[in-house]
Amino acid sequence: MTREEKFMLEAIALSKTGMENNDGGPFGCVIVKGDEIIGRGNNKVHCNNDTTAHAEITAIRDACKNLGSFQLEGCEIYNSCEPCPMCLGAIYWARPAIIYYANTREDAANINFDDSMIYQEMKADIANRKIPMVSLSREKALEIFQQWTTKANKNAY
Repeated sequence: MTREEKFMLEAIALSKTGMENNDGGPFGCVIVKGDEIIGRGNNKVHCNNDTTAHAEITAIRDACKNLGSFQLEGCEIYNSCEPCPMCLGAIYWARPAIIYYANTREDAANINFDDSMIYQEMKADIANRKIPMVSLSREKALEIFQQWTTKANKNAY
């Protein structure tokens, strides 16, 4: 068994444990730096009453806390399933080196975790999205963006 398979089996085990505990859907994730697991997560949408508590988000929060950093540079992410659009966005923001996954988004759709509508919405023009999006007070908000560009002591990322 390769080291990658070993870590993937950990992610899959987390998916099973979370499912059995009724924490949420059958999804697990581990984050690895070097040869050490630095973050673990399973889907906790139900037990936390938190739509964002997917396995990857939970694992990213754990790993970042353990690293003392909001970045996961040099880390590997092992998911029991291909990340959903939300998780994929969070993973890109965290900047790991690689993502491994077991089940595909089609496999997830087959058990009623279908994200295809979200993928379609991301491609759609704002005016044609299912949930209306309305821009308000842009001028005031742009003032804060301008202040950010000149802020001397900002923590850029």
